[in-house]
Amino acid sequence: MVEVSILIAARNAADTIHATLRSVQRSRDVDWRCIVVDDHSTDCTAAMVRDLQAADSRISLLALPKNRTGVVAARNFGLEQITSPLVAILDADDLMHRDRLRLQVEQLNAERLDIVGCHVRYFPRAQVGQGRLRYESWLNGMRSTSDLNEAAFVEMPLCHPSLLMRTSTMNQVGGYQDHPWPEDWDLYLRLHRANARIGVVPRVLHAWRLSHDSLSQSSSNYSLDAFTQCRAHHLAQSWNLNEYILWGYGSTGRALCRALSALHCRPKAIVELHPGRVGQTIQGAPVIAPTQLAGHLRQAREINPQFPPVLFSVAGKKARKQMTESAQKLGLKVNQDFIYCA
Repeated sequence: MVEVSILIAARNAADTIHATLRSVQRSRDVDWRCIVVDDHSTDCTAAMVRDLQAADSRISLLALPKNRTGVVAARNFGLEQITSPLVAILDADDLMHRDRLRLQVEQLNAERLDIVGCHVRYFPRAQVGQGRLRYESWLNGMRSTSDLNEAAFVEMPLCHPSLLMRTSTMNQVGGYQDHPWPEDWDLYLRLHRANARIGVVPRVLHAWRLSHDSLSQSSSNYSLDAFTQCRAHHLAQSWNLNEYILWGYGSTGRALCRALSALHCRPKAIVELHPGRVGQTIQGAPVIAPTQLAGHLRQAREINPQFPPVLFSVAGKKARKQMTESAQKLGLKVNQDFIYCA
């Protein structure tokens, strides 16, 4: 039976760490070890972990060195200690289903994956607003590698603390990195760019706690602008982007265009459904109708065979559906001729 190391970065998690580790201990049919990295907690987090460690040798506590701090440093420090072939991520306030690891290991092996996530459920439900419910529904709509590939540049398409990964794959991309944007999506997009094979167990196996003091609620790294910067950075890196065609120049498209311009990437053309905008010029690029797109893309690829896919940057289900139908009528294929960026 393959060993799985569960990695938890904890800071002032005394209110939740006991329940989190109890959920780990209920895991069945898998050989696991759990590493808790204490990120300079000022409460009794470390003492609580030590109490559980005394009764269960599979749990170990590591103190993050004084010259290192933060979730990126804590996770990387934990990764440095791991020798098992698989590592599972878990947050210090979440809960895992007793079959999560078993089912993920089975799918990872059966489909020869490098990373596998699962479906999730936010809790406590009374605190879950409409925005979170929409995100939960979107996450749980991911059912295949194809779904995940299509969604890679939209937003993080898997709940990060639900991931099981090959340790070697994590090490190959350099673990976690500090940037002014979400560290989890940054890692995911680096894995995506490295052609890591990513899948999902389509079952709710992870309880994702909503907390007002979580990083996603309190850090500027998780602002809308930070997500746009992350998206633009990885788009530029993935295709060595100099020029691109953008479909959609609403607020989402404009923000992406600005972020790409800061990286010295300029639009070659902008596609708009609104007939009143066609024929105008934006940032030196002509505004064209969807019917003109195939010709522009073909011409660009005759000059540069590596010209990137069209960037679809329109928010909202209705607009995205309309855009997709227009692209399909033109014979354009997702992830080959166009990619979703919103």
